[in-house]
Amino acid sequence: MARTRDQDACPGALQVHQAADGALARVRLPGGMITAAQLESLALAATQWASPAMELTSRGNVQIRAVSDTAAVTEVLAASGLLPSETHERVRNIVASPLSGRVGADADIRAMVGALDRAIQGQPALAGLPGRFLFGIDDGRGDVSGLGADAGVQITGDSAALLLAGRDTGVRVPAADAVPTLVAVADRFAISRGTHWRISELDDTEQLLTGFALTAEPGATWPPVSRPPVGWIEQNDGRVALGAAVPLGVLNARVAEYLAAINAPMVITPWRSVLVFDLTEDVADVALRVLAPMGLVFDENSPWLSVSACTGSPGCERSAADVRADAAAAVAAAERAAGHRHFVGCDRACGSPAIGDVLVATGDGYRPRDTHP
Repeated sequence: MARTRDQDACPGALQVHQAADGALARVRLPGGMITAAQLESLALAATQWASPAMELTSRGNVQIRAVSDTAAVTEVLAASGLLPSETHERVRNIVASPLSGRVGADADIRAMVGALDRAIQGQPALAGLPGRFLFGIDDGRGDVSGLGADAGVQITGDSAALLLAGRDTGVRVPAADAVPTLVAVADRFAISRGTHWRISELDDTEQLLTGFALTAEPGATWPPVSRPPVGWIEQNDGRVALGAAVPLGVLNARVAEYLAAINAPMVITPWRSVLVFDLTEDVADVALRVLAPMGLVFDENSPWLSVSACTGSPGCERSAADVRADAAAAVAAAERAAGHRHFVGCDRACGSPAIGDVLVATGDGYRPRDTHP
């Protein structure tokens, strides 16, 4: 499927989107990784020059809405290290296994995320990638591979399986070569894509694999993950991680300040949650007691984990309803569904997870979306 224009309108921190409620800035967090100081800076920017209701995205990024002073927000982001490249800021789209290196015996891909981010910024041609192009690094547990990243790898021991649009190509490279392999594929796509925005839109992906040897059976896919890791999580080193789901992905700046006050490494996951790492049991216990009453969800059985929504009205002019209010009402009414439900205001179905029901607002209730995005 070819698009009618060669670039999408995905916002960044510099190229903002003019939404119904004002300018929207999207801050890329490769692998969702963010420091306490950086989260505090985001909260400051949202409080002083935007809406304090920050949004977590399905790619582990953060959006700030209703920005009144884009220059001031940009200055804060740059000073905190969240805007390392003006030319490549929209294309630093990397999802990665959020528990990697801390929970489980799978590979530790944290350094690989940083290496890929630097490689993207160092390749001038990749500045021409569409803002929707997504890289994925799965540490072997299969949580990220099901997200359908355009160019991804799944690490198994010393080997990396190359994935295109979430499907195993049969190409295997040494794990040490995973980053240059991803960059090579992205570079070929950037040169040859025409008006396509995603690899899944190509009729033929063979040109992207030229020079790579197929050494395994191609075609494997991974089931999508729709629920985040939440609660008290034991790390391999005996310390504790806290997993907090953020209802409907709306993280209030005041709550973000409390998260930052823990002064620990964090990851924003693709499932609109926050992981806080490397805590002692005493610190984790205090943090849990403080944050749970503020609306963060630590219960893996909470109905909030089975409901999501796009921005909806009044923030989006295309929306036929305040979908977040309707989704919250469904949770409050204890309406149960067999799987995940994503409430959207129009057929674009922004932010839809890979599985579950997509419910489209009609102005008079909701209808199931005929096809999944």
